Amino acid sequence: MNHYKSSPITATQQTTNQLNSPDYIQCDIIVSVKKLFLKRYLSEFVYGAVDGTVTTFAVVAASAGAGVSSAFVLILGIANLVADGFSMGASAFLAAQAENDESSGRSTKHASPRIIAAATFSAFILVGSVPVLPYFFDVISSSKTPGITLFYISSIATALTFLAIGYTKGKVGGESTLKSALLTLALGAIAAGLAYFAGDILAAWMGVQL
Repeated sequence: MNHYKSSPITATQQTTNQLNSPDYIQCDIIVSVKKLFLKRYLSEFVYGAVDGTVTTFAVVAASAGAGVSSAFVLILGIANLVADGFSMGASAFLAAQAENDESSGRSTKHASPRIIAAATFSAFILVGSVPVLPYFFDVISSSKTPGITLFYISSIATALTFLAIGYTKGKVGGESTLKSALLTLALGAIAAGLAYFAGDILAAWMGVQL
C-alpha cells in the first residue's frame, strides 16, 4: 500500500502560495491598518489625558497655594477642563484635517479628525477631572475638609494617574514603560510645584484673603 508524502519543497511552495494569496494579503493589510489606527487614536487619548491632568492639577495647586475654598477650586478646575479640553480637541481636529489634506493625493486611508478630536477631548475631561474629584466630593457633602488635606488627597490621586498615563504612553509609543511613567510623574510634579508656589507667592504679595 503506497502512501503519498509531500516533499519539503512542495510544503514550502504551498506555504508561499498561501502567503501570496490575495485573501491572505488583504487580511494582513486590514490587521496592519487596524493596528495603525488604534495606535493613532490611543495616542491622542493618552496625550489628551496627560495635558488634562497636568493643567488641571496646576490649577488645583495654584489655588491651594493661594488658600482658596473648595468651591472656588472646583469652579476653576471645571472651567479649565471645559475650556482647555475644547481647545485641545479643536486643535487636534484642525491638525488631523490639515494632515489629511496634505496626503489627499495618496492612496492611504486617513484618520478621522472627528474621532481624533473626540478622543483628545474625552481624555482631557475624564482623566483631567481626577485632581478636582476630592474638592467635588467635599462640596457636595458639605464636609468642609481642611484645604491642605484635600490637596494631599488630590496630589496622591494625581500622582497615581500620572504613573498610569505614563505607563500607557510607554506602551503605545513602544518606549520603556517605567521610564515613561516616572518621566510623566516628574513633569507633572514640576508643573504642580511651580503652580503651587506661584499661587502662594502671588496671594501673599497681593494680600489676597479668600
